[in-house]
Amino acid sequence: MFKKLAADALGLSDIGKVIEPQDYDKTESDDYVLYEKGEKIYFIIKTKADEYCFTNYALIHVDGDSAISKKRTLKRYDYKYNSLHHVSLETAGTIDLDVEIKFVIGETTFSIDINKSYAEKIKDLYKSLVTIEQIMRDNDKYRNHMLDSLDSAKKTLSSPGYSQGQSPAESFKSITEFTNTWLKNMSDSYSNTDFGHVFDLYIKN
Repeated sequence: MFKKLAADALGLSDIGKVIEPQDYDKTESDDYVLYEKGEKIYFIIKTKADEYCFTNYALIHVDGDSAISKKRTLKRYDYKYNSLHHVSLETAGTIDLDVEIKFVIGETTFSIDINKSYAEKIKDLYKSLVTIEQIMRDNDKYRNHMLDSLDSAKKTLSSPGYSQGQSPAESFKSITEFTNTWLKNMSDSYSNTDFGHVFDLYIKN
C-alpha cells in the first residue's frame, strides 16, 4: 500500500487518463483506426506506456515496453473474432488514486488503472463492455441451438427413404449446399462485427 502511494505521489505508477474526443487525433492509436471501413473511436485510455482505444469494431492496444521506451507494439482485437468476458470494475476507495477496469478479450487479460477523476466516464465504458459481453453470451447460446438444430435436420435428411427420388450423390450435394448456405446465414445473424449501437447508448462523444 505505502509503496503504491509513494509511486503515485512520485508519478512513477502507470495510472491512465481518459482522452477527450477532440484529442483523439493526437494519439498513436488514431493512426490505426480503419476509418475507410466505417470504424469509429468511442473511448481512449492513455497511460505512460500504453493506449487502449475502443472502437465500434475492436480494441486497439498500442503496447509500450515501458514508460521510457519509444518502442510500441500494435495489437488489434476485433470483437467478431475475440469474445469479451469477465468484465469488472474496481472503484476507488477513500485513499485510492485510481479506479481499475478489468476484462478478458479473446485469450488476453487486461487490467487498466485510471485516475479516479475519470470515474464517471469509466462507468460508461464499463456499461458498454458489460452489454457487449451479454450480447456475445446470447450469440453463443443461439449458435449452440443452431448447431443442435442443424444436426437434427442432417440426420433427418440423410435417413433412408428421404432421398425424394434423388441419387445418393444428388442427395449429398443438396444436403451440403443447404448446410453451407444455412450455416452462413445463421452465423451472420449471431455474430456482431459492429457494436457502435451499444457504445452510443452509454458514451456521448
